[in-house]
Amino acid sequence: MDKLKDENLFYIGGIVRDEILGIKNFDLDFCYQGNAINFANNKKLNIIKQNEDLGTVRIIYNDIEIDIASTREEAYPQKGHLPKITSIGCPLINDLKRRDFTMNAMAKNSIRGELIDFFNGKNDIKEKKIRILHKESFIDDPSRILRALKFSVRFNFELEEQTKFLQDEYLNNINYDMSYHRIKKELVDTFKLNKAEAFDKFINNKIYRLLSAKDYNLNINSSEIQETIENNIFEYPYMLYLAMFDSSKLQLTRGEKRIIEWIERLKLQKPTNNTPKESIAIAKLMRITV
Repeated sequence: MDKLKDENLFYIGGIVRDEILGIKNFDLDFCYQGNAINFANNKKLNIIKQNEDLGTVRIIYNDIEIDIASTREEAYPQKGHLPKITSIGCPLINDLKRRDFTMNAMAKNSIRGELIDFFNGKNDIKEKKIRILHKESFIDDPSRILRALKFSVRFNFELEEQTKFLQDEYLNNINYDMSYHRIKKELVDTFKLNKAEAFDKFINNKIYRLLSAKDYNLNINSSEIQETIENNIFEYPYMLYLAMFDSSKLQLTRGEKRIIEWIERLKLQKPTNNTPKESIAIAKLMRITV
C-alpha cells in the first residue's frame, strides 16, 4: 500500500471503528483531505471510475478495487431528504462532522497511523455508547434511527442518554416527508441481521412510527421469527420482520408486494403452490390459520 499512502489520505469510518473493536473489516474506505480525483491522477493510480460532482474515484490497486472520497461538506435544505454537497476538498474535521455517530466519525492517517478523533468516538466505543454528533441529526436524516438500532444489535451498544432523548422526541414528532429509499435500505440491513433483539427494540421504542403514525399491539414472539428464518431458506427473510407493518411508503419490489398480498389472501383461502414461503411463515407467526 506504500504507493497509495499520503499525508492527506485517511482510513475513514467503519474500518477505523472495527479496528478499535477488534473486528476484521475487509472494506477499505479512504478519504482524501482535498480532491481525491486530483490525488489519484497525480499519483498515476489506475482509475476505473470517477464522479466529479461527488469528488469520488475508484481505482484498482494490487488487483483490489478501492474507493477514495474527497472530504466534503453537506447541508440539508430539505430535512429528511438527501443532503446537498456544499464543498469538496474541505478540512477533514468538516467532513467528519457530517457523519452519523461519533464511533463512525474517526479517521486514521495512512502514513503515521495516527487516530483522528475530534468527537471522542473511541471513548464512546469503550463505553458501548451510540452518540449523534449534533442535536438535529435525526431531523436531518431519520434513517439514522434505524442505523442506531442496527449498530446497537451488532455491537451490543446502547444509545447515549441525550441521543435516546432526541430519538424519542423525533419519533413523537415525525416529518413524514422524508427519503423512504434510505429508510427501506436501513430496514432491510437491520432485519437481515435476523436478531430477535432488533425486532423487540423496533417495537418497544416505537421505531415503526417511521413508517406511519399507526401504533401496533402485536402478539408475535420475536425469537420465533428468528428461529423460523434460521431453520428455513427464504428469498426475502427480512420480510418476516417487516411485513406486518405499514409499508405503503416504501418502494417495495414486486416480490415483496406479493408476500404482503398473500398474507391478506391467507386470511380467506388456503395456500397454493404459488404462495410465497414467506407469506405462509408470516401467517403462522401472526396466528392466521393456514
